Amino acid sequence: MSSDQQKADGEKKSGTYEGGCHCGYIKFSVTLSPPLPEHKVLNCNCSSCSHFGYLLVYPKATDVVWHNNGRERCASYRFNTKQKDQMFCPKCGASLGIDFEKWWPDHTYGISVSTPHRKQGGEMARGSERLEKWSAEKTSNPLWLTG
Repeated sequence: MSSDQQKADGEKKSGTYEGGCHCGYIKFSVTLSPPLPEHKVLNCNCSSCSHFGYLLVYPKATDVVWHNNGRERCASYRFNTKQKDQMFCPKCGASLGIDFEKWWPDHTYGISVSTPHRKQGGEMARGSERLEKWSAEKTSNPLWLTG
């Protein structure tokens, strides 16, 4: 379940969402500020993201908590530059997102909004109301957006 919070004294509003693979072998929580549906959700057009159907948010690694060594349990696939891990569950094959540890100076994940559990009322998926596209061919920085 998400926990949207409006902090006192004008601090940023955030939401924490529980996610994981289909079979439950990999579990994590991610905190986003602002929370969904206000958070920007990006639709990368690279071949991998397009194929996997990723709609991504980009939290810092410090905003993702892997439960029961979940990150270590992930299987990885690398393509093109071989510098980004596409994370999957080795048991059920569910695609979880991207680890940009070796790509950006600040360790960042690309977490697919379809990954968090639907029992949260689909809050992560509804974040796509703010869906924006970016061109992987133009930049390696997903914060550079095109219309």
